[in-house]
Amino acid sequence: MNNNPNNQPPQNGGGNNFFNKNPIGVFIIFALILIVVFKAISPSGGFDSGGVLGSVSGESRNVTYSELKSQIKNSQVSMVSIGSSTIKAQVGNVIYTAKRVDDPELVQILESRKIPYGAYNESNFLTDLLFSWVLPLVIFFGIWMFLANRMQRNMGGGMLGIGSSKNLVSAEKPKVKFSDVAGVEEAKEEVKEIVDFLKNPERYISLGAKIPKGVLLVGPPGTGKTLLAKAVAGEADVPFFSVSGSSFIEMFVGVGASRVRDLFDNAKKQAPAIVFIDEIDAIGKSRTAGGIGGGNDEREQTLNQLLAEMDGFGSESSPVIVLAATNRPETLDAALLRPGRFDRQVLVDRPDFDGRMAILKVHMRDVKFARDIDIEEIARLTVGFAGADLANIINEAALLAGREAKAEVEQKDLLEAIERVGIGLAKKSRRVSPIEKRIVAYHESGHALIAELTKGAMPVSKVTIVPRGLSAAGYTLNSPFENRYLHQRHEIFAEIDTFLAGRAAEDVFLGEITDGAGNDLQRATDMLKFMATQVGMTDALGLAVLEKQQYSFLNGGQSIKDYSEVTAVKIDEYVRKTLDERYAAVKETLRTYAPAIEEMVKALYEKETVSGEQIVEIISKFEKDNGMPTRLVRNLGANDDIESAKSEA
Repeated sequence: MNNNPNNQPPQNGGGNNFFNKNPIGVFIIFALILIVVFKAISPSGGFDSGGVLGSVSGESRNVTYSELKSQIKNSQVSMVSIGSSTIKAQVGNVIYTAKRVDDPELVQILESRKIPYGAYNESNFLTDLLFSWVLPLVIFFGIWMFLANRMQRNMGGGMLGIGSSKNLVSAEKPKVKFSDVAGVEEAKEEVKEIVDFLKNPERYISLGAKIPKGVLLVGPPGTGKTLLAKAVAGEADVPFFSVSGSSFIEMFVGVGASRVRDLFDNAKKQAPAIVFIDEIDAIGKSRTAGGIGGGNDEREQTLNQLLAEMDGFGSESSPVIVLAATNRPETLDAALLRPGRFDRQVLVDRPDFDGRMAILKVHMRDVKFARDIDIEEIARLTVGFAGADLANIINEAALLAGREAKAEVEQKDLLEAIERVGIGLAKKSRRVSPIEKRIVAYHESGHALIAELTKGAMPVSKVTIVPRGLSAAGYTLNSPFENRYLHQRHEIFAEIDTFLAGRAAEDVFLGEITDGAGNDLQRATDMLKFMATQVGMTDALGLAVLEKQQYSFLNGGQSIKDYSEVTAVKIDEYVRKTLDERYAAVKETLRTYAPAIEEMVKALYEKETVSGEQIVEIISKFEKDNGMPTRLVRNLGANDDIESAKSEA
């Protein structure tokens, strides 16, 4: 039944009138009308192209040029019209047409016989319309449609593609399960209840419980945040909408907000569903970062729309759960992190020893390994590595084995892969002079000796003088037994002593220093400043925190200094004094163990690479030969976590 008065349809036709249905036809009609009007009012006299014979009507006859010329000479012609290729002459009521010939005498004959003559345009209306107006407009319209289609594909649909996300993201059902995610057991436990709710929502609704609307996954790059989100959708078997935060930002204001609306509308239509926004810090940065009052730019509008959408749906009626990932949680807006939006923050951190073992086993499933592979050694040597780093190590080892046409991946391939990923490629083709080789040998031997003799230092895994990476002329590989989250004061000083040992060895044994210790000195200085300004671990400056470090999972976080120039002078004096004291103590130790250093240098000069066990053996032999009490602090059985992990594996 039509409720419209007078039983008339809506004026706009519900958006389905002729103009909306046929935009191309409307464009062509409008163009033709415009051309006709322009031609009609043009100074050329409209569409009359006949010249002096344009108004004459009669019989038309084709003749030769000679016949036409003879008639002109005989004064039988009353009027002549000359075109670019033809000549027309009127003889009574008959119009004679002939092909034009380049004849200079024709005009003289016409003048002498006093016959009226003129020029005419041979093109007709249709030809002029087609080539002068229609064809250029068609070409222009074709180019316009091509550009519009390209913009539509690149910008996700809508009018010229602006503002819609229908083609930007589509639902999928990942095949990733929790068994494919290892090393983040605590994070998996936090998100398992989401999977249980999506499978059995009545269990929670009957109790009055509300599932979190949003879960924010935070952690360093490569720890498996995106993989964990896919595993949640894979375990729950629900549609998974995955989109990057940068996909909402365009040059047009309002595009991001529109795409957020479309994304959540699509998710609600397929609920229960999971929406995953990767790198949410691209649109979720704090609105106060631009100063008091903020701004009204595209990023802020997108964030406001996201906040409104997360408030606008209920998990009971339409269970749409938002998962987001970021490695910069400190930059997110406070309104985004409050309960009711992102109710829960789940830390996806770098794995410990057990986690690295589990991750290595997951990535080793589809790779052929030899039976004597020691996964525990690989896990010990990869402290601080994320899941992506471990996956890269497995792949690099497989590539190295394939390069040598091996049937299986061996342990040495894995060890080489660790060094390639952690330090860089070995520069085997680089020619090193004997003098430089000797300097590097003393430098690295100093690092190794102090590391093995200083309590709290990380034990040595290997020492090499083979150049690697961008600048390493040689290196000492230290491998801690476990992840350390707290460091005692003596452990920090032990690491500083190890850094200073390279320069000290050059000074003691060569009598000359080089620029090869620049990075070591920088790290030692930074550690002392850290002790003095951020953690209150110095007696000279007390317990006050003088510098605040903004927490970030990424390197290069900004620090806020809060001390006077007088305090800055005290910090500089403390750093310089402490470095001098530690440097003197390190040199004294090197002089005491000088024969052991010389033995290490000899071994490095001959073999280029010496293991940590060989270093310990050289030091132990020197102490026994000289009747000295041992200062070796290595104790391989002291780590209870490692031993328990071995027994459980």
